[in-house]
Amino acid sequence: MDKIVMKTPLVEMDGDEMTRILWQYIKDELLLPFIDLKTEYYDLGLVCRNETKDQVTVDSANATMKYGVAVKCATITPNAARVKEYDLDEMWKSPNGTIRAMLDGTVFRAPIQVKGINPCVKNWVKPITLARHAYGDVYKNTEMKIPGPGKAELVFTDENGVEHRELIHQFTAPGIIQGMHNTDKSISSFARCCFTYAIDTKQSIWFATKDTISKKYDHTFKDIFQEIFDAEFKEKFDELGIEYFYTLIDDAVARVMKAKGGFIWACKNYDGDVMSDMVSSACGSLAMMTSVLVSPSGVYEYEAAHGTVQRHYYKHLNGEETSTNSVATIFAWTGALRKRGELDEIPELVKFADALEKATLGTIESGRMTKDLALITDLENVTVLNSLDFIKEIRKDLEALL
Repeated sequence: MDKIVMKTPLVEMDGDEMTRILWQYIKDELLLPFIDLKTEYYDLGLVCRNETKDQVTVDSANATMKYGVAVKCATITPNAARVKEYDLDEMWKSPNGTIRAMLDGTVFRAPIQVKGINPCVKNWVKPITLARHAYGDVYKNTEMKIPGPGKAELVFTDENGVEHRELIHQFTAPGIIQGMHNTDKSISSFARCCFTYAIDTKQSIWFATKDTISKKYDHTFKDIFQEIFDAEFKEKFDELGIEYFYTLIDDAVARVMKAKGGFIWACKNYDGDVMSDMVSSACGSLAMMTSVLVSPSGVYEYEAAHGTVQRHYYKHLNGEETSTNSVATIFAWTGALRKRGELDEIPELVKFADALEKATLGTIESGRMTKDLALITDLENVTVLNSLDFIKEIRKDLEALL
């Protein structure tokens, strides 16, 4: 068959460690044989980020805003150990955090459900989509170690030079402090993205913070969500028969464990990070989750929501065989290709993305899978495949579908 021709490039953001290896396998086996793939490539591997003083991350985000659709591999957010391991100039910020802040978007994550892999929570019969705010809070924090006794204050100086102060703590011994922020603009964008996505997918939406304790910070989130919902979205929600409701984060956790699924759960940045991993793990594997960043301007960045699989990478470097699950990374590519096809009106590209997802799930449902899935599947007599062979089996099924 002739290769599918693309009109506009995708922004391609390469990553780190084992997921970087999978990235190339996927391109070689599942994409390049079928698509005249056009991408604007950015290497977001930690080495390149260090060499460019992280400018490559900023450039990739700007390119995403230019072209409208990006696909991103998993990347390392360095800690002290990584600084030493990679001889970094400094402890660079999370590339995801930088990109999300620049795009001012919301991350939507949902488990990839497949026959034979049943959720640990038996009553979850439909996927739960996590909507994660993608700006601020702990991901843009400022931290300080307190060496000894003294007074810590929160200080805001307005444009007229007037200071506003709040006591944080009167220290009598060493400690730590952390300063976080958000903006009304970003919270408003978050709310509108969530409500629009709920309407597009015809799903009810929950939103949860801890406003009873955080009476200004979290309460501002609650107030902005309610104001925007009442003014702009309530009528459409009523027409569709879907609902929006607010609850405390601990109440939401209790409710979600007894729910059947099929709704959107909106969370602040850190809560969404944690809860999306909980939902994906309970549904089978961290590598079985879709993740897309949607900006208010209609820009989309698809990514694998898990880490770089460091342990498998070092096995790979030692020449040992690995069985690493590549499903989330494959679905990052299919999501981006489908959206590119929709925006550019290339139905063949949309159909290809659908076929690749069908082939991926079909491979697993036939009993051919990676080790992480083989350990939890209800299927019998499964075949455990190594990282590359799993992708090659998907290619066989894809060729049959095409």
